[in-house]
Amino acid sequence: MNVLTTFDSTKESLQDVVKSIKEGKTQLPDFQRGWVWDDEHIRSLLASVSLAYPIGAVMMLQTGGQDVRFKTRLVEGVENATSAQPERLILDGQQRLTSLFLALYSGKPVITRDIKKKTIKRWYYLDIAKSLSPNGDRDDAIVGLGEDRLVRNFRGEVTADYSTIQAECAAGLLPLTLIYDVAGLTSWQMNYLQADPEKMAERLQRWNALVQAVLQQMQQYQIPIIQLRKETPKEAVCQVFEKVNTGGVTLNVFELLTATFAVDNYHLRDDWEERSKRIRRHRVLTSVENTDFLQSITLLATRERREAYLASGQPAADAPGVGCKRKDILRLSLEDYKKWAEPVTKGYELAAKLLHSQHIFSAWDLPYRTQLVPLASLLALKAEEAEMDGVRTKLARWYWCGVLGELYHGATETRFAKDVLELLAWLDGGPEPSTISDANFAPTRLFTMRTRNSAAYKGISALLLREGALDFRSGESIDVQMYFDDKIDIHHIFPRRWCEERGIGKTQTDCIINKTPLAAKTNRIIGKNAPSVYLARLQKSAGIESERMDIILGTHIIDPSLLRTDNFRAFFEARMRAMLDRIEKAMGKPMAGAVPVSTDSIPDEGIDPEPDETDDETD
Repeated sequence: MNVLTTFDSTKESLQDVVKSIKEGKTQLPDFQRGWVWDDEHIRSLLASVSLAYPIGAVMMLQTGGQDVRFKTRLVEGVENATSAQPERLILDGQQRLTSLFLALYSGKPVITRDIKKKTIKRWYYLDIAKSLSPNGDRDDAIVGLGEDRLVRNFRGEVTADYSTIQAECAAGLLPLTLIYDVAGLTSWQMNYLQADPEKMAERLQRWNALVQAVLQQMQQYQIPIIQLRKETPKEAVCQVFEKVNTGGVTLNVFELLTATFAVDNYHLRDDWEERSKRIRRHRVLTSVENTDFLQSITLLATRERREAYLASGQPAADAPGVGCKRKDILRLSLEDYKKWAEPVTKGYELAAKLLHSQHIFSAWDLPYRTQLVPLASLLALKAEEAEMDGVRTKLARWYWCGVLGELYHGATETRFAKDVLELLAWLDGGPEPSTISDANFAPTRLFTMRTRNSAAYKGISALLLREGALDFRSGESIDVQMYFDDKIDIHHIFPRRWCEERGIGKTQTDCIINKTPLAAKTNRIIGKNAPSVYLARLQKSAGIESERMDIILGTHIIDPSLLRTDNFRAFFEARMRAMLDRIEKAMGKPMAGAVPVSTDSIPDEGIDPEPDETDDETD
């Protein structure tokens, strides 16, 4: 039985590794971030190598594979490499290898940072006396000097000068750039031994001890190498990098595709930057990520692939699937991206328009960012029909079922693919999508929604705005302009302090039933007052007649008489029933579960898993 092996494990001398970096045989994939280690990290690493301590395995990828082709770049500090085409790429270990190359093999001062993040240039030395001290700390034996090799005090006065080989030898500071330079190290040794002719024997003894204890350890140092073979598929490279590269940035599929497309001289990052400006011009879309965009494109590309397969007369059972998981995105061709990027960009812009019609105006109030992925894909295909009332009505119902049914948290790629196919079929007269049939809202869920941590909480607030909720003070409809100008947010109707003073539990006080969208200025007038008090104050300050205030309260599905008499219990029960009615209408289906008949059946403890939000009441 043949076992598939995708990697080799071996050891390689540090000297050979840094030499291959210098020659350009070992390079970096372009998606790797830059080298960022500071002076302290470098000195600690050099100390570990000088002690022959392990510094961890390094992972490489063999180049030349058909499936994995990345744009590459030289390691930091490499100039005039003799090999333009690398034999392998560093996947994990860039920071360590770059630091060792710069400090030991580049022949130039290392440009790094100090503890205050200030850019500095450093030559690294080994303090011979400290490295041989039985009670010494090897970290203290690794010394960093400035580019001019001068030491200055806080007034900038030179207190020590190590800018000549004679000064280095006299102080016993061995340049670490000589570790792998046989001729240079021999010359330095001779100068060191002759620096004090009267103590040459003592210096020779110390040098021999240094060779045994330190120099041989560094010159013979071995690094464990795990090398992925060139046959390794791109998806595996992505997964491996993500799991092992704990010291760097997480590699997502966008970074991988960026490096892949760069081979064909296409700058994916630049294209996304321009498109993201268009998309994020809409405040409701400011949280859209590049991976969301790629998922939307992938849904369309895989659907097109499937449609072409079926049209060729091939059996449906063998047809490729529609999806947008990582493996699907990694199979995107540059042609796929170019074909669908513009339609998907317009799809997101149309999605923003649909969300505005549902009174969702900002990313802060967006219940699920992820639900935009299938929505944008669908609108990319149905751009012309997007303005039709029948299409908008169906999409709105699908949207609210997803939000109020809370179906888009966690891993949802499988649902995305079903959404696109089922929505297309539904718009053409087919059955309802599974997102609608799967959605359910339990009446008791109203009691557990207290913060923006839940998508349904944000959704119900938007539903109230969609119903035509007017601000208590201005009496204006809360449209997109007023939403941002007046800082609309969700606030208590019966203030928290008022409820606490009357022994009303948190479950009823802080849940969505006792909250509604209001302008910040309106909420400041409400303060901690009883509804009967703040309503009178609002009517007087804004010149609102009682009949008009009743109409305004009605737009928030609030019974005015119950608010004017401070009847919390009756208010809570009436608004709960009215809110459930609006939820059923939005979802287009009845909900499962019995509706609590009174506040007595609502427990005050152990029902709410969500943390408290910041108190939104002000005096």
